[in-house]
Amino acid sequence: MQHLRECLAHLERVRSFAERPSEVELALWFHDAIYDTHKSNNEERSAEWARDSAWAVGLSDEQAMRIYNHVVTTRHHVVPATQDAMIVVDIDLSVLGADTARFEEYEVQVREEYSWVPDIVYRRGRRKILQDFANRERIYCTEYFRIEYEARARENIARSLTRL
Repeated sequence: MQHLRECLAHLERVRSFAERPSEVELALWFHDAIYDTHKSNNEERSAEWARDSAWAVGLSDEQAMRIYNHVVTTRHHVVPATQDAMIVVDIDLSVLGADTARFEEYEVQVREEYSWVPDIVYRRGRRKILQDFANRERIYCTEYFRIEYEARARENIARSLTRL
């Protein structure tokens, strides 16, 4: 719930940059709706739920599929194709650029979520995820998030990589 509250607060700051802000908001509500650390298809399952819910309330196929695509993009394996998808992804990653105390809290929370994973395996996996972000030319897609969070995200990631 903390992550969702933070995401919605970020949305209020950048809502005016979105082409379809209500679709961005729905995608944020659903992007981690299904979250099982034992599974690797959480984004797809959350996206399907979002799409089906959009259809259930009468949204068009186009709207439902845009929301679906925004949620799937939070897997962070591809560069988002639209401004709204970029906003969703940047908001989802905003915690990487949080102040030091919040980022440290986040790192503890992630470890707790994966408490069932042996330490050596967790450290190797977490190092790979963080290194993949560090290796990107840009962590954030939108100018707003690059200006506000990119430098601090790189500092936070570097600090975590040093500890891992």
